[in-house]
Amino acid sequence: MKDLKRVEIVTGTLEAPKVVSILEEHNVSGYTMIKNVLGSGEKGFQDGEGLHNAFQNTYIIVACSMAEFDTLKEPLRKLLSKAGGICLVSDAKWLMH
Repeated sequence: MKDLKRVEIVTGTLEAPKVVSILEEHNVSGYTMIKNVLGSGEKGFQDGEGLHNAFQNTYIIVACSMAEFDTLKEPLRKLLSKAGGICLVSDAKWLMH
């Protein structure tokens, strides 16, 4: 088992590529992205309906070391403060195979 940080980000679909760019700029290559996530937050209920994907959310989950997270947290905070969304960070263990 290896100790990691689990970073869960929910933001607008239009901002998801910016999150991925931050990850790549900081050499964090592993992530999972789920598009068209429904939910309610500071922008109200986002149901993914409408003529444009501006009303859709994307969920991104990342497993990284604490050192990697330390390099990500301020760029993520800056992006989310402008774009909206949420970033949850928790301790996790990786079952190495």
